[in-house]
Amino acid sequence: MSTTLFNLQLDHIVHLQHAYEQVLAKYGFDSLVIYSGHASHHFADDHAASFQTYGHFMHWVGLADIQHSWLVIEPGKKPQFYLHAPADFWHQPTQLPDEPWLSVIDVHQCAHARAPHLEGRSVVIGDIASTAPDIQQALNAETAPDEVVRALDELRMFKTPYEVACLREANHLAIAGHKAAQAAFIGASGELDIQLAYLAASRQRESNVPYQNIIGLNGHAGVLHYQHYDITPPSQRYSLLVDAGRRFRGYCADITRTHAGPDAPAIFEELVTALHHLKDDIISRIEPDTSFVELHQQMHQALGSILVAHDVFKGTVEQAVSEGVTRAFCPHGLGHSLGLQVHDVAGLRHPDGSAAPAPSEHPALRLTRILKPGMVVTVEPGLYFIPMLLNPLRDTSLPINWTLVDQLMSCGGIRIEDNVVVTESGYDNLTP
Repeated sequence: MSTTLFNLQLDHIVHLQHAYEQVLAKYGFDSLVIYSGHASHHFADDHAASFQTYGHFMHWVGLADIQHSWLVIEPGKKPQFYLHAPADFWHQPTQLPDEPWLSVIDVHQCAHARAPHLEGRSVVIGDIASTAPDIQQALNAETAPDEVVRALDELRMFKTPYEVACLREANHLAIAGHKAAQAAFIGASGELDIQLAYLAASRQRESNVPYQNIIGLNGHAGVLHYQHYDITPPSQRYSLLVDAGRRFRGYCADITRTHAGPDAPAIFEELVTALHHLKDDIISRIEPDTSFVELHQQMHQALGSILVAHDVFKGTVEQAVSEGVTRAFCPHGLGHSLGLQVHDVAGLRHPDGSAAPAPSEHPALRLTRILKPGMVVTVEPGLYFIPMLLNPLRDTSLPINWTLVDQLMSCGGIRIEDNVVVTESGYDNLTP
C-alpha cells in the first residue's frame, strides 16, 4: 500500500478522534463504545450468513470482517481496539495488517468474547441486543440516544481524502470486473459464467461483494434487484445489465453498465448511448449547493426528451413527465450516498438530523440532500420496459408507441451508474 494512502489514513483517524470528542462533549459522555457486530446463524442451523462489520466500526479500522470486537473512544486518549482473536483450529485466526494506523490505536487481543472495561459515563452503539446476556450485563454503558447516532451518521456523509482514495480504488477494481463481464457476454456466456468472470477479474469472493451482484440478461435486466444467475445461456442475446461493486478497505464501489446484444432491436443500442449521455449530463451539473432532488427531477425531464426523440412517446416532454410516463419507465431514484455502505447513512436527513423524506411523487429516491463538498453519490438514470409498470398505461389515452415498446420488452431495461465526489469547484467522477 502506498505511503500516501497510509498518511491519509492517519489524518483520517485524527479527524475522527476530534469529531467524536465533540459529540461526546455535546451529549455529556466520557467515552463512546462501538460494537463490531457478528454473523448470525441461519434458523435451526449451525452455518452463518455472510457478515459485514458495523459501518461506524469500519469507519475507524477499514476492515469489513471484524466480529465480536469493540472500539472505545475517549477524549485525549488513543482509541482502544478490543479484537476478538480466539485460539481456533477450525478457522484461520484473526490477523491485523502490518500498517501504520496500528501505531495510533491500542490493540488488545481477546481470546474470548467479552465486554470492555469502561469507566465514567459511557454510551454504546451497535447491535448490542444480539450479544450474549452476560456481555450485555457486564457492559457498563448506556444505549446511544438517537441524536448521538444521527450525529455520527452525519459525520460519515462527508468523506475525508483517505475515504475518497479508497472509493476511487474500489472503482478501479470494480471496472476490471465490468470489462470481464462484458467480454463474457460477447462470448455468449450465461448469467452464472458472467458473474464468475466478474468475480475473478475484480479479485473477490462472492461473500465479499458489498451487495449481491445483479447480472441480468434480456428480460431479467428489467428486474431492478434481480437476484438469480441462470446457468444456461439464452438462445438469443438482447441485453446484459451488470450492477456490481467491490470493496476496498471497507469502502464500496457501485457501478452499473448495460450492453446491447446482437439480437436486440437497433434502437436499443441507441437508447443505451442516450442513457450514457444523460448520466454524463447530470454529473456535469453537480456542484456545491446543488439540490439532489432537483437533479432527480432534471433526470426525468431528460428521460422524457429521450422517449420523445426515439418515438417511444409520441406526446410532449412535459406530458411524459406530468402524466407519470417517465416514472413508469424509471421507477427508482437518481442515486444515493455511497461510502462504507452502498446506500450510505444520512441520505434522507437534514444536517441537523431531522428527517428529509423523499417527495411523494418520487418515493424511491434515497438521497434528498443539498450537495456539499466531500459528499460521494451515485448517478444512475434508468430506462426500463417492465410489464407490471407499463401495462396499466395501455388502458389510457397516453400516446405511447406500444408497437415499439413491445419490441423492447425482451431487452428488459437500461441502467448506467457512476460514482461521483462533490468537490469545492464541482465534481470528480471516481468511475474510470
